[in-house]
Amino acid sequence: MSSADTDDNDNKNALTGKIALVAGGTRGAGRGIAVALGAAGATVYVTGRSTRSGRSEMDRPETIEETAELVTAAGGEGIAVQVDHLDPAQVSALVARVDDERGRLDVLVNDVWGSDRYFEFGKRLWEQSLDDGLRMLRLGIETHAITSHRALPLLIREPGGLVVEMTDGTAEYNATYRKDVGYFYDLVKTAVIRMALAQSEEIGPLGATAVALTPGWLRSEAMLDNFGVTEENWRDATKTVPHFAISESPAFVGRAVAALAADPDRARWNGASLSSGGLAKEYGFTDADGSRPDAWRYIVEVEAAGRPADTTGYR
Repeated sequence: MSSADTDDNDNKNALTGKIALVAGGTRGAGRGIAVALGAAGATVYVTGRSTRSGRSEMDRPETIEETAELVTAAGGEGIAVQVDHLDPAQVSALVARVDDERGRLDVLVNDVWGSDRYFEFGKRLWEQSLDDGLRMLRLGIETHAITSHRALPLLIREPGGLVVEMTDGTAEYNATYRKDVGYFYDLVKTAVIRMALAQSEEIGPLGATAVALTPGWLRSEAMLDNFGVTEENWRDATKTVPHFAISESPAFVGRAVAALAADPDRARWNGASLSSGGLAKEYGFTDADGSRPDAWRYIVEVEAAGRPADTTGYR
């Protein structure tokens, strides 16, 4: 694909026959990615801890079964598998199942997170809960390492595999300490970018590609709840938080992953730190509302610069 504008339907069958694993696909970016991969024709294994029979510690209502059903409704095949990605045995069993049922793995998305309840914004390291901070490191870093450790041998069995490490912020943005989010969150999101780089060095020579990818200001289910709005009336939140105007739906980053997976020349991105807004310019996809929000450029050039909210030129 070129950088020219393309219709989102152009990718409808681009991933038919491809097998994807979205680790942490219960909600948010993971759900958006799983559905977009399904819309492009992929078979998607959706994993997480929240099922209709029980919730994870995040205590959210979204489930892996719902995500799998959305994948199937979009045109792919969604398969829900309850997995705690902190348990190597469970991840090994998952990979063995994918191998037994499909014999290949083309796309691995590491989006395990589950740490929203451990945020302590505005506090310095010694003021934060050590137990909560270490739990965040386990959920946000250790899970990714375990999943890649177990899944990469299957992914590299055939050339062309893609690993997407989901993070928050580009490498450039995270180059300075994000004191607003604090020590542990900053460490997790920076480490994930480094994990993508490390994997790119190891799997690149074997014909696979690894990247770090960040959405912009994501309208996840939890974010919408936090602002007391829905996806249908999300703009109402801009009355109190004007810069929320640059936000994006999970479909946007989902389409970014689908475009990467469908690109025969994706190896050119190996080791890169990418954003949904940046890839939209390259591949021509849009968010669900037809816009192309460039959130990270906006955050630096408008919000952080103290300018009034104005998305002109950024959507």
